Amino acid sequence: MHTPTRTRTHDVASSPTPGTVAVALTINGVRHALTLEPWTSLLDLLRERFQLTGTKKGCDHGQCGACTVLVDGVRINACLALAVAHDGAAIMTVEGLAQGETLHPVQQAFIDHDAFQCGYCTPGQICSAVGLLAEDHAHCRDDVREQMSGNLCRCGAYVNITNAVEAVRLAQTDKEDEEDKEDKEDEGDEKDKEDQEDAP
Repeated sequence: MHTPTRTRTHDVASSPTPGTVAVALTINGVRHALTLEPWTSLLDLLRERFQLTGTKKGCDHGQCGACTVLVDGVRINACLALAVAHDGAAIMTVEGLAQGETLHPVQQAFIDHDAFQCGYCTPGQICSAVGLLAEDHAHCRDDVREQMSGNLCRCGAYVNITNAVEAVRLAQTDKEDEEDKEDKEDEGDEKDKEDQEDAP
């Protein structure tokens, strides 16, 4: 998974006041220093403080997956996470996945495979899929379905969601196989060259 390299610091607040905690978070590649109440959820911080409303508040109990974001590359339910518990972490939301005008492969696959209807769950589905693919634990379509089961779609677009994620998984597998093949060919060429140099 590509990680943005922007490192500018944005000071949202200065020193903590009584009842608040100083926290540093890197959100979509931008480092932020801020103070907040210790009970603030990561979901509320993203939506209310940074206006990153792609991360949805669905059940607010960790049951629907609409609030899925990536924390240090790992997918979590932002509604269950206290922001202060992730001091120093890198947070990626759906808004941070694209590179300029170029969509993330998972975002593009959701469009290509019509993997959404009302769209409310889509940001969480996409972030979960990005995390799933990075984990590299899904090796077939059934694995994708099982490991995406924490993200619910009330419209029932599961078939197309699975199609989209599986398409990206297969593309990644093909790319890795091609890279392995090229590495082996390079090793073979290097060995042939060494053998020729050693020949009398």
